[in-house]
Amino acid sequence: MSGLWPVPPWAEAVVAVLLLASGVFVLLAAWGLWRLPDFFARMHAPALASTLATWLVALASIVHFSTRGQGLALHVWLVVIALSITAPVTAMVLARAALFRRRRAGDALPPPLGTAPAEPGALKR
Repeated sequence: MSGLWPVPPWAEAVVAVLLLASGVFVLLAAWGLWRLPDFFARMHAPALASTLATWLVALASIVHFSTRGQGLALHVWLVVIALSITAPVTAMVLARAALFRRRRAGDALPPPLGTAPAEPGALKR
C-alpha cells in the first residue's frame, strides 16, 4: 500500500453510505428529468440533485483520503467550488436561451413575475 495506513472499517462504512446517497440523488434527478412537464421545470431537478450528489461524493473523498494517514485532504473542495460557480451560471444561460427561442417561435410566454394572468391558465402572447 506504499506506506499508507489501511482505511478503518468505520470510514469505509461512512464512504459507502455517502456514495450510495449520492447515487440515490442522481437517480432522483433522472426521475425528475423524465417526469417533469416542460424544459423550465426539468432544469431544476438535475441541477439541484446533481449538485447535492457532488457534495456527497466530495465529502466521501475527504473522509476516505483523510483517514489514510496523510492528514486532512481538503483539495476535493476545489471541484465543489467550481461546480457551485458553474452550475447556476449554466442553468441561467440555458433558461435564457430557451426563453429566447420561445419568443422567436411566437409561443405563449409565462407572465412576468409578480403578475397574475387575466384568466386561469391563460398565457401572454
